[in-house]
Amino acid sequence: MDSDEFAQIVQGNPNNRAILELLPNTCLKDVWLVSGCLFQTVWNSKTGRMPDYGIKDYDLFYFDESDLSWEAEDAAIRQAMQALDGIDAEIEIRNQARVHLWYPQKFGGPYEPLRRATDGIDRFLATACMFGVAVSDDGVANVYAPAGFEDLERMVIRPNSLTNFDADAYNSKARRWKALWPELRVEGVEV
Repeated sequence: MDSDEFAQIVQGNPNNRAILELLPNTCLKDVWLVSGCLFQTVWNSKTGRMPDYGIKDYDLFYFDESDLSWEAEDAAIRQAMQALDGIDAEIEIRNQARVHLWYPQKFGGPYEPLRRATDGIDRFLATACMFGVAVSDDGVANVYAPAGFEDLERMVIRPNSLTNFDADAYNSKARRWKALWPELRVEGVEV
């Protein structure tokens, strides 16, 4: 699998395709469709399931350090959701420039400030999750895949060694995924 094949499979999910088409209209800076809606669409393609099977939500990461207040993020989310109106899916939007402000209180560990939206992708718990798709000015899907495609293609879940690993969170996610996609092979921690 390469970036082109990945983008083609991802856009086979109607919700992903609709979000990506409307992404420029959100006016969010450095905005990426990320995580589960991407790698789970690929799992569904590989296992012959419907493209949106098992997908809980559709996450957007953006990066805007011009105003780190909760109010600014909330306003940006509301504006972006207006642009995405009509998409029948749960969409979650988060400013990656703010994560270091709330992460320690919510998860009990440190979180260094990020410099771009893709830095958040680099910190996902498992390598098979580390994907993002943005849309260039000419409408082309740009794929970010810092860990490559091998684990995704082999349907392997393994811990991301570059993150503050949380075994409980990893186990919880891996159990959910394994229940929905029994073809997965989970490594690193027992589920």
